[in-house]
Amino acid sequence: MPCNESELLASKHPCYSAESQHKFARMHLPVAPACNIQCNYCNRLYDCVNESRPGVTSEILTPAQAVAKIGVVRERLDNLAVIGIAGPGDALANWEKTRATLVGIREQYPDLIPCLSTNGLLLSQYAQELIDLGVGHVTVTVNSVDPMLSQKIYAYVDAAGVRSNGPAAMQKLLDNQLAGIRLLSRQGVLIKVNIVMIPGVNEAHIPEVVQAVKAAGASLTNIMPLIPASGSAFAHLPQTSNKDVSTMREKCQVYLPQMRHCQQCRADAIGLLTQDRSAEFRELPACPSGGCSGKKSGPAIEQGKSLFRVAVTSKYEKLVDQHFGHAERFLIYETDGIRSNLLESRSAPKYCNGNGYCESEREFKQENIKKLTDCDAVVTMRIGSQAKERLLAQGILVVESCTEIREGLEMAVQHLLLQRAV
Repeated sequence: MPCNESELLASKHPCYSAESQHKFARMHLPVAPACNIQCNYCNRLYDCVNESRPGVTSEILTPAQAVAKIGVVRERLDNLAVIGIAGPGDALANWEKTRATLVGIREQYPDLIPCLSTNGLLLSQYAQELIDLGVGHVTVTVNSVDPMLSQKIYAYVDAAGVRSNGPAAMQKLLDNQLAGIRLLSRQGVLIKVNIVMIPGVNEAHIPEVVQAVKAAGASLTNIMPLIPASGSAFAHLPQTSNKDVSTMREKCQVYLPQMRHCQQCRADAIGLLTQDRSAEFRELPACPSGGCSGKKSGPAIEQGKSLFRVAVTSKYEKLVDQHFGHAERFLIYETDGIRSNLLESRSAPKYCNGNGYCESEREFKQENIKKLTDCDAVVTMRIGSQAKERLLAQGILVVESCTEIREGLEMAVQHLLLQRAV
């Protein structure tokens, strides 16, 4: 690809051009729920509508729904330029859905720029197909080029259905990441590499990562702070300071240009990088004949087929607005993600009277958990780690939310369906 064409591509993509972030909007399509890697900083089952980080979404769309939604968004955003697939899992681990979405974009919106993000495990396998589908920008997350260090960052790598945390699995991940970057970059695809800066884990190693991906053909690296996600293995670590991230970017600038305006976007982000408007478009659009479920209130076509029992902590029966330990009752709903019925209000002893007591009243806590053994999930504003672990041990999914109850129930069903898909 000629140099001037590459520069033109970069100039319209807000992630590749600091200037264009104020001009051009992007839209992320959450069509890829499954993931083939478990990063220790990631928990895709935690979602708050006000939270912005990778892996978070308030809906999962089918390819047909996603492409139809582009038209709805474009009617209100005349500066929409980029369409990305960034999860909430891995785009390539959901290849059939990703490919169908890219085909739809190419056929219906050929003037928009398609891009995707991936952990790179399957990048070399699908590199040529991405090129054939017109994908000109690919973001690959590479947190380590040392297999021994990678074992501290990833709980497992799932290669062809075999999960492993061993050095061989970590080496395979690295080999596929670098091979994929080489294949794409040689044919003109612009490669941005994301690196999560994890305090006490990979900080000193990051310059080596930048040099390795530069040698493979990356054109830009994005060193991002760790955002400790509730429920993740690294939830106890501190968030990387902006000062430390800035210092590392300066250190690595001598090897590759550095992205300095990343917003660590949600998987369903819409709008300018600094102005996420995804909440405005949370309802599904009307879909092509035969392409969607036909129900605007449900965020995924799979909803409406399975009934779940979900407990909610709410003081006034409108918002998910109570800490699990503060609740004196649980609202028990039966829901399929589209329709919800309140079955009962179930009393519960309040065991949390302040931060000093929330994790100590084991007897009351266990009594509350026993009251929920017939439930598939709990939706609560916040919950202590011990209570959460005990619920999970009973097979009860925990969703921390700060939304209306209706949205919290939709979110719970989506997470339950997501668990089935993984």
